[in-house]
Amino acid sequence: MQVIATLFWVIVIIAGFGVVRSWDTSGRLWPIAVALVALTLVRGGTAVRSVRSWGYAERDDDLLVRHGLLVRRLSIIPYARMQFVDVSAGPLERVLGLATVTMHTAAAASDARVPGLAGPEASRLRDRLAALGETRSEGL
Repeated sequence: MQVIATLFWVIVIIAGFGVVRSWDTSGRLWPIAVALVALTLVRGGTAVRSVRSWGYAERDDDLLVRHGLLVRRLSIIPYARMQFVDVSAGPLERVLGLATVTMHTAAAASDARVPGLAGPEASRLRDRLAALGETRSEGL
């Protein structure tokens, strides 16, 4: 999502360069235009790194979810603590065939999400987590 938004702004800024070039004959606006392009490129780089920072791993008794660029976070969610699992997809995610899986637990602070999964993978993960949550919570 962030990468697409950055690409959108790159296109807008390139169009803006054309406008600046046709209107500004004195050259005063060029430093501003160059700074905007530099900021957009930096934002694009962080967006790509942000997408790559998300990950998850299914273990025997729990699910690991990690994310973060500057502050890295690792959440361990026991299957027995999961109350329900959501799969959601906004308009742009639907166009791209992506979805976000959200795990809700008894403690609101320990909810976790895994964004940017392919639709079939998101459904598979939801079904697996729901089944594991049911079997693990039977002993409680």
